Parts: sequence; structure tokens; C-alpha cells
Amino acid sequence: MEPSTDIPTSTPLDDWLAKLGRSTGAPGGGAASAVMLGIAASLLSMVAAYTPDDPRAAECGRRVAHLRDESLQGAESDGILSAEFGAALALPADDPDRDARVRAAAVRAAESAARLGSSGMALLSELHMLREIGNRSLSADLAAASAALDAGLSGSSVNLRANLRTARAHHASAAELAELDVDAARLAQAQQNAARIAEELSAEFDD
Repeated sequence: MEPSTDIPTSTPLDDWLAKLGRSTGAPGGGAASAVMLGIAASLLSMVAAYTPDDPRAAECGRRVAHLRDESLQGAESDGILSAEFGAALALPADDPDRDARVRAAAVRAAESAARLGSSGMALLSELHMLREIGNRSLSADLAAASAALDAGLSGSSVNLRANLRTARAHHASAAELAELDVDAARLAQAQQNAARIAEELSAEFDD
């Protein structure tokens, strides 16, 4: 499989979802997680916009708009890395360069997942604020944002850990992965926090 850079963030949603459903791996689960983070950011932005009487909400809105753009850029770059990763994995088992190429691609993919996770953790901070100050009429939208954020963080966490496992299987050193291991632990904790908040916000609508 040849790497493809034809994965722009401006692709219409139906076309992007069609690409996601193909057996190319580009875009893949990492890019899908980034899109979920972008959806969470947009929903948080809406809640902030409907909270005009608190200056903290306006500042929050500006931050989440930046994080939305960051997430969508991450979706594009992660799709490209997925293509490179797939190309490395597709090399014949007896190719002398396969081990090194898979290892390098796995590390790059793990770094991408960690970057996306960092954006998600920043969104989690904004979710905490809007839960406190946001317009109560937007409670359902805030709950939907928390569910999207949980999904995005969960996907990023899984991808990071899976990529680290592949890197280790192809002889990445402990020193090479030390920082990414820390990122993986932080991301797993953030995902658990997001899941808890999503459950709490959803429970507010139980009869």
C-alpha cells in the first residue's frame, strides 16, 4: 500500500466516512478519534456561545475553537501516518528493512496519538469549566460533548498503547518510549475522568 496524502480536512463528511470504511487504513482509528475530539470541541464552543453573560465562557470559546482546528489538523496528519505505517507492515517478512521501518512508523504513530490525546485533555479542562458556568438550557449538548470527548480520548488512548506495543515488538528501546509511556498513563487517566463525567451528565436525564 502506497502512502497517500489525499486526506484533507476539507473533505466532505460523507466522502471522509467512505474513506474511513475502506481497507486502506488511511484514515484509520486515530483520525476517527481526532474527528470525535473536533466534534466535542464544536459542541463545547456552542455551549460557550450560549453563555454570553460570563466572560469566562467567551475565553473558553476561543480556546476550544483553537482545539477544534488542532484536532482536525491532527486527523489529517494521523491519516498520512497511518498510510506510512500500513506500508511498513506490508513489507515482506524477509525484507531486511522491515523491522526498522515498522518500529519507526509505530513510534511516529504513537507520537501522533499522544498529540491528539493532549488536545483531548485540554478539552477536558474546558468541559469542567462549562459544566460549572455553562447555560443550563444546553445541558443535553454538554452531555453530548462529554460523550464525544470520552470517545475521542478512548480511541487516542487505545491507539497510543497499541502503537507502543508494536514498537516494542519491533525492538524499540525503553529509553525511546519512556516519554510516550508517561503520555499513555496520563491519557488513560484523562479518559477515565471523561467517561465518569459523561456518565454523570447523561444520568441527569434519567427518569
